[in-house]
Amino acid sequence: MTLRWKNILYTLGLFSAMFLVWHYRQDKTAELIWFQGKTMGPITYNVKYADPQKRNFKKEVDSLLVVFNQSLNTYISSSEISRFNKGDQFTFVLPFFYEALAVSKEIYEKTEGAFDPSIGPYINAWGFGPEDGFIPDSLYIDSLSQFVGYDKVSITTDNVSKSDSRVSISFSASAKGYGVDVVAEYLESKNIENYFVEIGGEVRVKGKNVASNKPWSVGILHPDSDELQQKFYAIVQLKDQALATSGNYFNYHIVDGVKYGHTIDPKSGYPIEHKLLSASVFANTCHEADALATAFMVMGKETTIQFLENHKEYDAYLLFSNDDGSISAFATAGIENSIEKTQ
Repeated sequence: MTLRWKNILYTLGLFSAMFLVWHYRQDKTAELIWFQGKTMGPITYNVKYADPQKRNFKKEVDSLLVVFNQSLNTYISSSEISRFNKGDQFTFVLPFFYEALAVSKEIYEKTEGAFDPSIGPYINAWGFGPEDGFIPDSLYIDSLSQFVGYDKVSITTDNVSKSDSRVSISFSASAKGYGVDVVAEYLESKNIENYFVEIGGEVRVKGKNVASNKPWSVGILHPDSDELQQKFYAIVQLKDQALATSGNYFNYHIVDGVKYGHTIDPKSGYPIEHKLLSASVFANTCHEADALATAFMVMGKETTIQFLENHKEYDAYLLFSNDDGSISAFATAGIENSIEKTQ
């Protein structure tokens, strides 16, 4: 199975898991407006909301996401990010590129480089990008390190530039979360008070599920899930929050009996090796939550818990393996009462 199809199945699996939870818990006597579609290639999006006027915003959301992709999708050769990657600087035209850069810079600095949108060369080298990769040796990784590092990117409110023309960036680790925010904020501009927005497994909600008169429910996948069989480890009740999860569930290579996960440590250039299996982050915006979830997978359990002690504005639910192979969870105080373990 190719990496592209693994990613497609992973996305569909996350969407199916969350939809099943919502579908199971809703009251059929009430009605929500619900539509779905695709964005960023094969990634599924899912929007539900209550509206007394019964307006359907699918056309507007699709148009908004087309512009979003034209700004940030590296698979579109004419997108703003692609044009920047091919040159030395770029002056902003569309409204999304600057925000993606600025939030990434903030999370890059907060996590001391654990989140770094410039690690594309490492990702490609290990075979997790658009091109086939291989198992690189240390000399090759060292050769890539000279043009990896988000500190080589400079931004103003008008333009972005880089100190080395070989530097390239990708927001694949945060674009889904940012896209969720873009759609959610559009709904809020239309005075929608109760909504659920999901793109590729990343979620932001407001208010409640009026169909059941309960908080929105989201499933967190069990780390033992695979591409064809997903199961929940826990169910989360959300209200006025964003949630993003990162983990090495399906996206990995096995070469000569060695499993290489897709999460790359920006400081070493190598796939991470620790016992943190997944990180679910709760924040005001899904953009931040998505970027932080990736950073936490790089940082590992202990460093992540210390980070959360120092940054009370975020909550997280971490799944990690024990020495005997069993799985345990850690929840911050702000969300522990809203999580229900399924088994």
